[in-house]
Formats: sequence, C-alpha cells, structure tokens
Amino acid sequence: MQTQQAVSFQEALDIIESFPDYQQMDLIDIDKKQINRKGRETIAKNIKEAKGEYSRGEVRKGTVDDIMKEMPVSGPTVN
Repeated sequence: MQTQQAVSFQEALDIIESFPDYQQMDLIDIDKKQINRKGRETIAKNIKEAKGEYSRGEVRKGTVDDIMKEMPVSGPTVN
C-alpha cells in the first residue's frame, strides 16, 4: 500500500505548472465541475432542511416589513 505525503500549496502549484497546457486545462475543468457539484449538494441539503423546518411549522410567512416589525427595537447605546 502506498503512503500519502503532504504537499504544500506552492508545491502543488509547481507540480501543476510542470504539466502540459492541455492537462492544466483539463485539471481546471475537473476542478470547476467538482466545485459546481459541491455547490449543488449544499443547495440540495439546504432545501431539504428548509422543507423539514416548513413541515414542522418552524417557518413563518411574511414580507420583509412584517419581519422588521417583529424585531425588537433597541436604541443607541451610550458609553
């Protein structure tokens, strides 16, 4: 079994810069796709949580003005 070695960010950049241009472009494309996938997963998780909160009655409907009216009003603090 092969052991993994930690690589610094700069070392990783140096390794990538040693790749031919087409491989660097492929790596960028793969990375963008992974970032987009992770973003979609985060959105899906947030939607699932929001639906659960809604079904449990933990969400209220209203406009921004409605919410602002419910917030406590505090005056300026004097030191």
